[in-house]
Amino acid sequence: MMQIKTPPAPRRLAPAALAVLMAGLLGLAACSEDAPRETAEQQARAVTVVPVAARPITGSVSASGPLVPREEAAVSAEIAGFRVARVLVEPGAYVRKGQTLAVLDGALLQSQLQQQEAALAQAEVQAEQAESQAARVEGLVDQGVLSNEQIEQRQFQARTARAQVRAQAAGLADLRARQARLSVTAPVSGLVLTRNVRPGDQSGAGSTPWFVIARDGLIELRAEVSEADLARIRPGQSVQVALQNGETVLGKVRLLSPQVNAQTQLGTVWISLPNRPDIRAGGFASADFQGGGDATLTVPETAVRYDGDGASVMVVGEDNRVKRAAVSTGARGAGLVELVRGPPAGSLVVESAGSFLLENDLVRPVRKAEGAKPAPAPKAKTESAK
Repeated sequence: MMQIKTPPAPRRLAPAALAVLMAGLLGLAACSEDAPRETAEQQARAVTVVPVAARPITGSVSASGPLVPREEAAVSAEIAGFRVARVLVEPGAYVRKGQTLAVLDGALLQSQLQQQEAALAQAEVQAEQAESQAARVEGLVDQGVLSNEQIEQRQFQARTARAQVRAQAAGLADLRARQARLSVTAPVSGLVLTRNVRPGDQSGAGSTPWFVIARDGLIELRAEVSEADLARIRPGQSVQVALQNGETVLGKVRLLSPQVNAQTQLGTVWISLPNRPDIRAGGFASADFQGGGDATLTVPETAVRYDGDGASVMVVGEDNRVKRAAVSTGARGAGLVELVRGPPAGSLVVESAGSFLLENDLVRPVRKAEGAKPAPAPKAKTESAK
């Protein structure tokens, strides 16, 4: 007969051991419940964030061009046929209005003046004689002493003699005016740029100006900018101008061209510069236009990302999760880009668009303006959003 073995009865744990085992299992369950939350908070990626704020965009437009006098005065002799006796100034001299620049030889003109003065004196004597004769016969009309024709003739002679006096006086005045112009003077105060005359030259011998003067010594930059950039520049706007010697000076937009060149599509901007000896006409300089104090909503250029859906920034919300926000950009300069459309001022955006963040990623924002001080950890509502 087969014998069937009965399995041994299970061994019972003592009450104390059972209590220890239950406590361990409860502890493991509690740890497994808290672990995901602590890991998400501690392992969230730290990213640098910057606020959307109103800032002036500087250096958004650059241009270059020649340095030219703001206003030139061309000076030459006003009378022809006279020899240059002396030249009194050189290029680089600063002259005052009315200052003598050159002197013509007036020896020939002086003799003509003396002859004209003598002719005037003679005409004056003849006029007095004719007027005296006319006065003596003035009351003899229709008295039979002299015919009326003879009386009228003497009156005409007196008037003719007086007209001759006026003609001689006018000739003398012309000679004296020519004598005054023997001194070639500066029509304006300013800096002498060029001198094209020598002692011995004849006045009126050519059309080249003897002197060219920059009025008040003012030199400005004539910059050429594109049609699109011209619309972003206004008179009075500040400009950083870099000279060829490495110096940088502050200028101001004085005038904008009212038209654009049809061939080059460039417009001219005249930029006033300070009066300095190292700013010379004929030189070359480049301009970096500043914002002139105007502020617009901007973010760093690195914060804008471009993909198939267009331009966007990654905005960090109060729950420290990132959201994509579409933007439209405007002017650029000094590492900033204008947000024509986008998140409101004060919004925090990720500074680097190449951070490979995805929508709804949890991050630890670090404010750049606060010296890389981490933002507070996520609140309880962050956990509930997981």
